Amino acid sequence: MKVLILRFSSIGDIVLTTPVIRCLKKQIGAEIHYLTKAQYASILEPNPYIDKVYSFQKDPGEVLPALGKERYDRLIDLHKNLRSLRIKRALGWPGSTFDKLNIEKWLLVNTGINLLPHVHIVDRYMQAVRKLGVDNDGEGLDYFIPPDQEVDLQQHSELLTAGNYTAFVLGATHATKRLPPLKAAEICRKMDQPVALLGGKQEEATAKAIVGANVVNLCGRLTLHQSASVVRQSAVVLTHDTGLMHIAAAFRKPIVSVWGNTVPEFGMYPYYPAGTDKNTSVEVKGLSCRPCSKIGFEKCPKKHFRCMLDIPDQSIVDALHLPK
Repeated sequence: MKVLILRFSSIGDIVLTTPVIRCLKKQIGAEIHYLTKAQYASILEPNPYIDKVYSFQKDPGEVLPALGKERYDRLIDLHKNLRSLRIKRALGWPGSTFDKLNIEKWLLVNTGINLLPHVHIVDRYMQAVRKLGVDNDGEGLDYFIPPDQEVDLQQHSELLTAGNYTAFVLGATHATKRLPPLKAAEICRKMDQPVALLGGKQEEATAKAIVGANVVNLCGRLTLHQSASVVRQSAVVLTHDTGLMHIAAAFRKPIVSVWGNTVPEFGMYPYYPAGTDKNTSVEVKGLSCRPCSKIGFEKCPKKHFRCMLDIPDQSIVDALHLPK
């Protein structure tokens, strides 16, 4: 069987599709092609369960002629938006998808009524392949780092050796999903182990504000795969609701996840192999304004940002020392 998986973005969402890829390959021996945005293709290209990665710059229609020649047996839509629907209609081959639960998410954000099932997004993705006789193998997420992207920690700092430091993921797409810089700095000052700061160029200013003898600033200096390598070699990962959180779960790392305007109830918390949970979620429960969005904002709509500011710094520091 030859299948095309559709998931255009973003880092975390793509990593969360990896159990579907693995199970399709291992259980029915499918030839697997994957369509995504060009900026995310490098996440998928090292995956040994994928036979071909198609990518586009601005519009998936760019690759329609090439896809049309492949004659797929099944399209697996794990994005489920107008663009993926257009691809399915244009190709005209049998397809399957999953329930995004948009109505239930809207109700929780706008009314506070929680009708969301206690089902992780990975298990909802697996619904799309159930009719093919494919089941979740319970082995968790996958992430593959090319050998030339593995990081030699000592080249960056003598403070860092495998298993002796906290990887602190500063980034997240929206500001309301990130700890304020001063709060992040105070948390780092209270840590007694080395800290490796991870993020893109947009986190460089925040990282520079986090001073301390135990802090190594790697923001803006590493590729995604190299950041993943630093995560893999860490003792524990402190992270916001963002892509590297899911990569950390793929490596079965202990995680302390900090939640601002989004909530774990959306079904995108760290996903581990069956019977394993190494995540500690830190959040302010009981705020009437939370969640205020299923994605995020550039500033708190209520102007108080209590979902982050009310988290005691020490609760995060203590969670980093809990046995996972």
